[in-house]
Amino acid sequence: MRHRVVVVGAGFGGLFAIKALRRADVDITLINGTAYHLFQPLLYQVATGILSEGEVAPPIREVLKRQKNVDVRLGWVQDVDVETKTVSVAGPGIDYTVEYDTLIVAAGASQSYFGNDDFAEHAPGMKSIDDALELRARIFGAFEVADLQTDPEAVERWLTFVVVGAGPTGTEMAGQIAELAHRTLPGQYRRIDPHKARIILVDAVGAVLNTFGDHLSSRAQKQLEKIGVEVRVNTKVVGVDSTGIEVEGEHGRERIGSMTKVWAAGVAAPPLATKLADATGTKTDRAGRILVEKDTTLPGHPEIFVLGDMMNLAGEDGRPLPGVAQVAIQSGRHAADQIKRRLTGKETGQAFKYFDKGSLATISRFSAVASIGKLRLSGFPAWVVWVAVHLFYLVGFKNRVTAVLHWFVSFLGRGRSERVATQQQAFARQAIRAYGDPFRRAAEENQRAVAESEPTGS
Repeated sequence: MRHRVVVVGAGFGGLFAIKALRRADVDITLINGTAYHLFQPLLYQVATGILSEGEVAPPIREVLKRQKNVDVRLGWVQDVDVETKTVSVAGPGIDYTVEYDTLIVAAGASQSYFGNDDFAEHAPGMKSIDDALELRARIFGAFEVADLQTDPEAVERWLTFVVVGAGPTGTEMAGQIAELAHRTLPGQYRRIDPHKARIILVDAVGAVLNTFGDHLSSRAQKQLEKIGVEVRVNTKVVGVDSTGIEVEGEHGRERIGSMTKVWAAGVAAPPLATKLADATGTKTDRAGRILVEKDTTLPGHPEIFVLGDMMNLAGEDGRPLPGVAQVAIQSGRHAADQIKRRLTGKETGQAFKYFDKGSLATISRFSAVASIGKLRLSGFPAWVVWVAVHLFYLVGFKNRVTAVLHWFVSFLGRGRSERVATQQQAFARQAIRAYGDPFRRAAEENQRAVAESEPTGS
């Protein structure tokens, strides 16, 4: 029997590990909760109508169609039995188990509301295609509903957009909403002026893009303010409801009336991390990430690798590696290399060494910031670097071509290629929460129907 590798998650870590094992003497089972690989750094462009969801989420089976040693399965891993080396999976209406010899867990991260999970109802995060499509519906829908209002206060609430979190995602999101309001939509409404929209960027820390350094951080804030974004740092969110958000800052507590809120303030490991840590007796940090060995395996379990956003591993500076795409990509390749070394009888256990290729964030069209080694760029040169890097990592030639065409429309012109939004996109999340898992409900209803149709004993 060939060596069985189970990979949990089709993000950057899982996908690059699988590709690195394409010629290895292994059988790979990939388990993922969706049928697509998500290029998460461009989700904000789906939410603001620049790109379609298909351009940032190519089908996994299409991406891996030439790799014959991979079996792709849809489902969400519920538990790991380290004694029997099996994972328990909940698929759409069906449960199943998969056996492994080596397990790679790269299930990414979930949105963190810092213990205030009730905020999620009114302030969606930016972690999935569903999130992005819901936000697209909310953002474009806000302008439509504002155009119908007769009460000036109601118009103001609908035209006020609050983005929580001034990291790359929040900064990019706020910048693009400002571009919509001040460049794309003016002249298209009879009763409102999109120029009057307020875009407020809030963060509890003291700087925009604080990990980029003081120079680029101040440049980014100035550019945001230039395009009409109100930046409020050292400001903590203390309440969120359907019609507004409450913040606490240097001048005390304040309520901001807003119908559209976006949460981009924090990440946490998914629940699977806690289950895996409990099963292996491994520690986790405050964000739920698993403390791994230097080679990204779990203590006492060299057959289990934990990658990317789920792992807590110190870099050369002693601080945990950041939850960015490059960490996931490089740790995925490292895990694959360790597996190949084991199969050929070579020494294993080499430490994972992360090579920092820099950080990028866009502010608006033709404006970005880039921190690459000792190089600091801002403005148009940084934006050119941003375009090149993101095109390079977009999976598939088709995705690159269509992305370039849509960027041409949005950045050189004033249009947005993907402005269609539906009621389903806007309200499906709340409906599913109230209704329950449709697949699970269907399975239970089928079981009841079968039980009722069976003859009863005398």
